[in-house]
Amino acid sequence: MATFTAFSDFLPSPSHPLTPAGDVSASGTAGPGFAALNFSSVTDTQVSRTKSGRGIGRDSGSQHWEFTISYNPMFRTQFDVIDAFLLTRNPRKDAFYVVLPQLANPKIPAFADFARNTGILASSFYASGESSMMLYSAGENFPAYPSPGDAFNVVDPEDFNHQKLYKVTRVETSAYYQAGSNQPNPKQVRLHFSPPLQRDVSLNAPIRFINPQFRVIAKGDVQEHQLDTDNLYQFNLPVEEFMP
Repeated sequence: MATFTAFSDFLPSPSHPLTPAGDVSASGTAGPGFAALNFSSVTDTQVSRTKSGRGIGRDSGSQHWEFTISYNPMFRTQFDVIDAFLLTRNPRKDAFYVVLPQLANPKIPAFADFARNTGILASSFYASGESSMMLYSAGENFPAYPSPGDAFNVVDPEDFNHQKLYKVTRVETSAYYQAGSNQPNPKQVRLHFSPPLQRDVSLNAPIRFINPQFRVIAKGDVQEHQLDTDNLYQFNLPVEEFMP
């Protein structure tokens, strides 16, 4: 008798196939790939101007990601995997996870292989609001480094609610770093990222560069699709990041 551990919270995709029971398994039906993606970073900023034209801006510190997933026309067998997944929840209220294929792996293959096989951890405690962290390798020296545009999550065992996705903006290494700052050693890298930390990060918290995930909800209460004369399903899914 076969059993499974948990129902999947991941949007079906080629890398997250679902069985008829609703769990992720290689034996399941793969969700369709994305045809296009409209991606946005939304920052809550207040801007005003004086009569003289002087500008005043204030950043509230709130930021979230939004994106719309567009699919190619689908056969019913492809569409039903997505539709059934969304029907199991209220996607406007009950969050689910999405891994975007362009962010699933770091751009530099040598670093991607290293991150896949070696623990990369926070070298200190970092408070919410900070926009850089020193990370260290739990194994060998870094053979390569993350690069601007790579994405990561903080997988903090002391704070399950820290599920924000961050994108790398600058990278300092032992060979090239800002004058006047502490030089990273060969087992360290100083990352700058956006947005700033949403929550505190514990010492030795693991950093996930492989398959970083967005925690999202649907942007609207209505989920609709179209069926054309060729019996192909047309569907788009607008979502926004939603933190616990």
